[in-house]
Amino acid sequence: MSIWMAMLIGACIGMILTTIVLSNTRNGKIKAEYEQYIAELELEHQQALAHAQKRSVNTSRAVLKGKMAEQLAPIMPEFHYLPSDAKFLGDPVDYVIFDGYTDYRDGDGSADDIEVVLIDIKSGGARLTKGQVAIQDAIRQGRVRFETIRIDFDDLSV
Repeated sequence: MSIWMAMLIGACIGMILTTIVLSNTRNGKIKAEYEQYIAELELEHQQALAHAQKRSVNTSRAVLKGKMAEQLAPIMPEFHYLPSDAKFLGDPVDYVIFDGYTDYRDGDGSADDIEVVLIDIKSGGARLTKGQVAIQDAIRQGRVRFETIRIDFDDLSV
């Protein structure tokens, strides 16, 4: 074998080895870049998850506090009605107050003193719902009435 042939084979082997080494180095850099990108995404995900969990707990606490405020309202100083005049509904409004009814029933007031008031209890930054605003508007516009429904049990066949 001639020297030229040996040199040519050596050069080919050198080019192949150089290509493999450079390819692995380039692949290693790309792999490292993607691994870093994945690590950043995982960190962002963990932070977003922690934030969502904290927000969820805070929202749950606010809802529980609101539910407690609804139930305890008649005994709070902000509640300016007799608890015996308050009837809890819960939805769409919290209370129907028959202000003056207890006094009337006990013989201490007159029928003209009775006033019907719908109340919704809010805490924190809570606002009226769309439905509650519609009810409020209906009352303000006088779209309120009293009905009696009579049920005759004698006509029912059971």
